This record gives sequence, C-alpha cells and structure tokens, in this order.
Amino acid sequence: MSPSLPGPRRAPARGGRAFAATWWGQAWVTALEGSTLDAGRLSRGRTYARKGMVGPATVAPGQVKAAVQGSQPRPYRSSVHLPVLTDAQWDTLLDTIAARAGHLAALLDGEMPAELVDDARQAGVPLLPQPTELDPDCSCPDWGYPCKHAAALCYAIAATIDADPFVLFALRGRSREEVLAQLRARRTAPQETASPPAPAGIPAAATYASWAALAEHAPPLPDLPEPSPHTTALPVAPPVGSGLATEDLERLMADTTARAARLLAGDTTGLHLTQHQDAVRIAASTPGPEWFHRLIQNTGAKPTAFARLTRAWRHGGPTGVTIAEQPRTPDPAAMTAARTSLTAALAEMTTAPVPLRAWRNRLTVTDHGIQLRLGPDTRWYPYLQDDDGDWWPAAPADTDPVAALTAVWQQRQ
Repeated sequence: MSPSLPGPRRAPARGGRAFAATWWGQAWVTALEGSTLDAGRLSRGRTYARKGMVGPATVAPGQVKAAVQGSQPRPYRSSVHLPVLTDAQWDTLLDTIAARAGHLAALLDGEMPAELVDDARQAGVPLLPQPTELDPDCSCPDWGYPCKHAAALCYAIAATIDADPFVLFALRGRSREEVLAQLRARRTAPQETASPPAPAGIPAAATYASWAALAEHAPPLPDLPEPSPHTTALPVAPPVGSGLATEDLERLMADTTARAARLLAGDTTGLHLTQHQDAVRIAASTPGPEWFHRLIQNTGAKPTAFARLTRAWRHGGPTGVTIAEQPRTPDPAAMTAARTSLTAALAEMTTAPVPLRAWRNRLTVTDHGIQLRLGPDTRWYPYLQDDDGDWWPAAPADTDPVAALTAVWQQRQ
C-alpha cells in the first residue's frame, strides 16, 4: 500500500522562506530535492529563485521552460521535463476524478484532493512527480543535474503549482480546458443499459508468444511474399461520402498484411504498442505529409512532440520511442565505462577541454549540444539539441558510445 497523502491544504513550511505552501506544491519541491544529492546547487537555485532571476515560465505537455539570469549578461534557457501520461492513464485519471463530485469542485477551487492523487497512484497513474521523473536541462555550461538555473526554475514554478493544481495536469499532457471538456463529456454521456459481460478471452500478445514458443519445434512455414501496396487492392470502392479513400484503405491493408506476416514469423513486438505508439509507427513509414497531419489531428498529439517521436522510431523503432519519452536508471558500470571512453575520444577530437555530464542514462557533451542515451538494448542513441533547447534523435543507435558520438559529431562542427 502506498502511504496516504496529508489532508490539510497547507504543508509544513520551513519558515517564511518555503517555496511551496500546499502539500501538492511541496510534493513538487520534494521530487526536485530527492532527484539529486548536490545540496550546493539546490541552495544556489533557491537563492536565484528568491532574487527573481527566473523569467516568465511556459508550461507545455511534458515540460516547463523559462529564461534564467545567471552570471552572464544573456539569460540561460532552462527547462524541466516530466513524462506525460498515456491515453490509458488519462482515462483512468479522468474516471477517478469523475467518480466523486467533490473532486472537480475542489480542483476548480484551487485544491488538489489527496484522495484523488492517492486513488490514481494506486491505479498506476503518477499525477504528482517522482524524483526519478524530473529531467532538468539548461543551456549553461554547468555539468550538474540539476544546475542552479534549472533548480531555480523548479523552485519558482512551485508557487504556480500551489495556486493552480491544473498546472500538474498540463505538465502530464493535457490542459485545463481539455480536462474539463473530457469530464463534461463523461458527465453528459448517456448511460447504457446493463448487458452481460463479454468473455474475457486471452490477450493476443500472450497467445502469439505461446504459439511462437511451440512453433520452434514445428516444421518451418513456407516463405511468405513481401506485401506491397501495389498488389493489395480493395474488392469494392468505399461508399461515397464515407470520408474513406481507396488509396488509404489499401495502404492500411498492406500494413496489416505485413504485420500479420511478422507475427507468423514469431515477432510479437507490435502487439505491445499503445495507440499513440502505433500512430508514430505509421507516421514513420513515410506515408506522406497528409497522413502525418491527419494522425496528429486524430490522436490529439502535439505536432512537435509527434515529429520528434516519429524521428525516434525511424532511428530506433519502439525502443527509440521509449528512449525519447522517458529517462531510465541504467547499470552504473556501463555508464562509467562509456564516460571513460568518451572522455578519451573527445580529447582526441578537440584541443580544448570538453565538459561531459552524466544523468541517469544520458551523457551530454554540453558545449556541442550532443547527448547520448543508453537504451535497455545496451545501445547508445545520439541526440542533438536545437536552438530552442529541445533534444532530437539524430542518428541510428550503436552499441559503441564512441561510434554513436562520431555519427553526430560532424553535424556540430
């Protein structure tokens, strides 16, 4: 059982200097302070925040950004990233809110019900951040995670979260307006008459996995022809006015045929994709810009984030998407070995010292806007930073971190 959250609105303050006055704002600060052992940088971040050195913050799905004034005349671009919830997690969270009339009333009154957060967490929906989820980033040369500028941003945003708990919803992927609209839709949806429960059945992934294990001892299947859109045709044209195009349906038929062939060959990875990930997979197959924009529209995805995941799929498939969306805690020995190899390689690539900072599964060459992320497949995924401070997949992964670095190094020269 997870511990219950405190009921009172006001969290225990650490004197008049506390940044968060509510228990949910304090949960944000606690996640920040639990994400690092560098008390010195946190202390300097608190000082920066108190002095008003954090500019206006921009909250978007999965991140908050702001300019933070440091020791140089030009402010640094600081941001803190937080994993967004999946569609299934959002459904669970919205159902949890709708289950009690008082939950929505409290949220509209600027309160975060402790019972709501507790129930959602037990259902697998982490509304409040965990220390392992906060991913700070900054354009400054400081190697700390977080640096004092990103820490200042975290402390400064705590007051905003205090005043409006919907900021946490926005960071998790949906705005106040989206949440309220979806709650209204749930409240006004007609109640269906009770019907006998459908048979539970057997999960497709488990079925194919067990079949693939049995197939190892069975005679091999004959080679299947490679499906092609040019050989897949509809028997009849779609109805007029249906909004369906023959070419689009034929492309989906070809895609379905190809996936079925891979299943027969024992590849069950596609069965574990969420709707969101499957949309990214389809977009990465280069069906054209019209499909790309329609997938964004029909899934409700943010264009830039969807484009980033599409590129991640092209470079690394479903593992590439996972690496793009969430940081992970890797084997410390693997990170230490990679850092040693990269430090030696960087010494040969340039005459000036090149700072290299590590955080969880990420090694960042700060002065060159290069980042390598270690995946669960023990491969290194190269990323490049754009002018807005966002990280983009830049090349296929490699088991050798130096090879992954070399693949993108020339792009920064």
